Amino acid sequence: MNPVTISALAALAGSTIGGLTSLAASWLSQRVEFQSQQQARDLSRREELYKDFIEEASRLFADAYENDQAKVSNLVDLYALVSRMVVLSSPRIVESADEVVRVILATYQAPNKSIRDVEEILDHQGLNPLRSFSIACREELRGLGRGGRALAEDRR
Repeated sequence: MNPVTISALAALAGSTIGGLTSLAASWLSQRVEFQSQQQARDLSRREELYKDFIEEASRLFADAYENDQAKVSNLVDLYALVSRMVVLSSPRIVESADEVVRVILATYQAPNKSIRDVEEILDHQGLNPLRSFSIACREELRGLGRGGRALAEDRR
């Protein structure tokens, strides 16, 4: 082979390798950016879902203290939120949400409470059925903020 041909082939090979490297770097950077955007959307969706559940459960829990008759239509909204969690969240979150629903149902079945009863319950820390749910949500959301590794481990 003559030196001109070798030189031309070397230039062509270098150009091809450089182009492929640039293409691979671009593809990888786009992929990482897409995954970051997906994680941010997922985090935002979960935050909104957990906020809606906490608000609805708090409202129903307060209603259960004052009433002994639950309206099924109100409970359906709460169960719909739990069902969305089954799709989006870890089993620990779903279990905590189910426990909150059970506490609300039990509170409806119990006698109505007066403000004195509420003060007594406060002294025994029994008025916050959402505490363990909130803690589980915080831990999961923090895990998602670190790249979603904690959630992937929870689902195994």
